[in-house]
Amino acid sequence: MDKDILSVEIGPGMGPRLDKALAAAVPEEASLSRSRLAKLIAEGSVMHDGAPVTDQKAKVAEGEIYQIALEPPKPVETVAQDIPLEVLWEDDDLIVVNKPAGMVTHPAPGSPEGTLVNALLHHFGGNLSGIGGEARPGIVHRIDKETSGLLVVAKSDRAHHGLAAQFEEHSVHRHYLAICHGVPDQADPRLRGLNGVSFETGGVLKIVTQLARHKTDRQKQAVVAHGGRHAVTRARVVEEFKGTAALIDCWLETGRTHQIRVHMAYAGHGLIGDPTYGGKRKISEKAVGAQVAQAVRDFPRQALHAATLGFIHPVTGEELSFTAPLPDDMEALLSQLRGAP
Repeated sequence: MDKDILSVEIGPGMGPRLDKALAAAVPEEASLSRSRLAKLIAEGSVMHDGAPVTDQKAKVAEGEIYQIALEPPKPVETVAQDIPLEVLWEDDDLIVVNKPAGMVTHPAPGSPEGTLVNALLHHFGGNLSGIGGEARPGIVHRIDKETSGLLVVAKSDRAHHGLAAQFEEHSVHRHYLAICHGVPDQADPRLRGLNGVSFETGGVLKIVTQLARHKTDRQKQAVVAHGGRHAVTRARVVEEFKGTAALIDCWLETGRTHQIRVHMAYAGHGLIGDPTYGGKRKISEKAVGAQVAQAVRDFPRQALHAATLGFIHPVTGEELSFTAPLPDDMEALLSQLRGAP
């Protein structure tokens, strides 16, 4: 396969190391990250005076010209599938979609097809500059299979690295709507005595713990006293139902696996429908009536929706913010709770 040759000249103040100088010299539209350049150097794809240079720390001088041999993005093995997508924003660098509940974000053992990535590959139809030399979408964050809502996906290297940096810095604005058992209340002595749980101004519940894999069930996460990863969740009650359930607005300071689900369960307010962390708590038939209580018991997934997503466009610098309304199943459940006798 023929390679494209990109020639770059080392400008003033770009040296003295090859890897750093190339990172500064390569034009932005080439979308070559520092890690990608390091890989190209190691592969012998960077040449000077017709000879490959494979030492990242090789000395360079102002005015020297280097050629970088670039292969067209390689097709990935993931199959493109014609699956409908709700697209809220799309340009040359990124796409924002409203993922339905039941869709896995990325192919994995047990879910090789029917994922968001399969759908995106078909949607792009080959119009994809690629990530890390492969023609694939860049997944910078995920939401659980049975969680609905907003996801941003990179279409180019420059967007991928810019978005990843924002998620790493926790500067991405994310709010989730959830329906939980019970009503978090700062007057609850049980909550006041729980390690890592406090209330901020306006009755905002704050949960700060360490999260790690469960000791016996490796598919689950758990709050641990030592080790693990720092996790911070805040939640505010939006609407309560007979003291037995609540619609809550949750936002993340960190983004750990299953974070909201684990934290709300830890606080004693597991999400309705959550088969993993929901626990044995049941809604009171006396409070809401038998029909509504049955609807709550029958809700088929964790009642969790990624409702708001805001970030800085990694290429244009524009502030972007998106909102996805609650899906029909959560709206229907709320209607039943509101209509409880």
